[in-house]
This record gives sequence, C-alpha cells and structure tokens, in this order.
Amino acid sequence: MKLQNIHHVAVICSDYEKSKYFYVELLGLSVIHESYRTDRESYKLDLRVGDTKQQVELFSFPHPPERVNQPEARGLRHLAFTVANIQESIAELASKGISVESVRIDPITGQRYTFFSDPDGLPLELVEDAK
Repeated sequence: MKLQNIHHVAVICSDYEKSKYFYVELLGLSVIHESYRTDRESYKLDLRVGDTKQQVELFSFPHPPERVNQPEARGLRHLAFTVANIQESIAELASKGISVESVRIDPITGQRYTFFSDPDGLPLELVEDAK
C-alpha cells in the first residue's frame, strides 16, 4: 500500500453554527455538502480546503466532551494549513478578531509557522509554503 494524500480530517464541534461560520466565513473553506442526520442528532458539513481535494468534515453531536489541552492527550494534536504568505494570513485573521501566536521558525525546514484556535480550542496551524 502506498498512501497518496490526506483525504479529510474530521472535527467535532460544540456549537455547529459558530464553527460553521468560523471555518466557512472566517477561514474561507468552501461548502461541498451539508446534511443533518436525524438518527444521530448531528450535522455533517464537508468543506473543501482551497483548490485541493482535501477536506475538513465538521460534525456536531449532542453534548460532546470537552477537548483536553493540558496536558496534551493522545489523538489529534492540531490541524495545519499551508499558506503562501504567513504575514498576510496573520493580518487577515487579526482583522477578523482571531488572535494568533507569534511566528516561529521550524529548525529543520526553516519554514515559518504559527498557531491559532477554532471556537472549541482546537489548535490550528499555518505553515508558510516553502518556495
């Protein structure tokens, strides 16, 4: 088997409308399909990342447990997105009221990166595309 790419990452949110607004309106992911699954009392929103086939699946479930951040627990640590210009991306997030950590440099790749959080505190990372 040879894995080719990441198809999607699934995120469970506590407030569907708030998270939908965050990922679609603030981050600019485009809606592929949205459905409500009555049997699960759950929304499922498929979102496209940029012009790729990669997706974020946003789920809502009644009363999901809170994310454990400190100490870090097993499982998904964070979700990282590539951007062309990290400073422009930080400025855009700031203009939308999203606070972003200071830019760091990866000691191995030399790429610049930073973190911010979604409405439920899931760490999201921006990595400047290596040119």
